[in-house]
Amino acid sequence: MGQTPIQIEGDERGGACVFVCEHASNAMPAPWGDLGLDSAQRAAHIAWDPGALGVARALAAQLDAPLAAACQSRLIYDLNRPPHHAGAMPARSETFDIPGNQDLSAQDRLARTDAIYLPFHAELRALIARRLARGTVPVLVTVHSFTPVYFGQSRTVELGVIHDADPALACAVLEEALEQTGLDTRLNEPYSAADGVTHTLALQATPMGLPHVMLELRNDLIADEASQSAMAATLAPVLRAAIARLSHQAGEAA
Repeated sequence: MGQTPIQIEGDERGGACVFVCEHASNAMPAPWGDLGLDSAQRAAHIAWDPGALGVARALAAQLDAPLAAACQSRLIYDLNRPPHHAGAMPARSETFDIPGNQDLSAQDRLARTDAIYLPFHAELRALIARRLARGTVPVLVTVHSFTPVYFGQSRTVELGVIHDADPALACAVLEEALEQTGLDTRLNEPYSAADGVTHTLALQATPMGLPHVMLELRNDLIADEASQSAMAATLAPVLRAAIARLSHQAGEAA
């Protein structure tokens, strides 16, 4: 990916979903550089969500949907955090200090916000708005990954299903995943909106009443291209069925 903050694939696709991968890349382009991190740190989960882009891209293709993906490391700017949040440009991530993020001035933070956060979310908002204008209410699906071990604690959950204000789609996805897959699937684990991880959903979906869900996949399950494709093949029918279930429920309510 280049230095543009966002890459949109499949804008012409007509499926029900819009997929988003805010932590798709660990690229550290100019003018920010490597933030003082070595190659192992730049490849680690602190810099991106390993495997998430491959799953999101495969899901988008299978569901005939567009994908909006970040083009730089979340350590430069975490697009799933608002500008005033400490985690937007973290001085420390998990157990690692981030030298290039120490003592950022207000002007430094503003420069990154202008260069990355504002154009990313403006482009995503435009993508959604064009679909709304054509009479389609898109389903916003964000795709993330998480580590099997966090601060020394093992995580057995394999698929986390997270929501912002409206739990309807997340609950439908949870039920379908439990019925259709063997994945250890849980609602609002290993994170929830209370942990501040639903900013994109809160910004882009909730104000317009869009159905939404955040998928969190344990990254050892999606470590290579084959496993990413297999996970997408597992989750695509889950999403289709959950969306159909939601549509049916809405029809009954009407």
